[in-house]
Amino acid sequence: MIAKSVVLSGIVHGNRIDLDADSGMPDGERVTVHVTPSIEPPRRLPPGEGLRRAFGGWSDDPEGLDEYIKQVYLDRQNDRRSVEELP
Repeated sequence: MIAKSVVLSGIVHGNRIDLDADSGMPDGERVTVHVTPSIEPPRRLPPGEGLRRAFGGWSDDPEGLDEYIKQVYLDRQNDRRSVEELP
């Protein structure tokens, strides 16, 4: 066990923090975390990177994404009311 405090930086992902460097602590070690926002300016993402991160959940299943989009399109077509049905 490390007896002294170590200051590390990382990136927050929900309730997980990915550290920029190895903490030197064994897996399962219980720690206390004091979270302070970094003072470095926010970095600008390359074009398209924000979308890639946002839609990363589909990255391993592009066929599933295609099927989902097709189903949403069909559902929207079926949900449309004709002019006669409008109040």
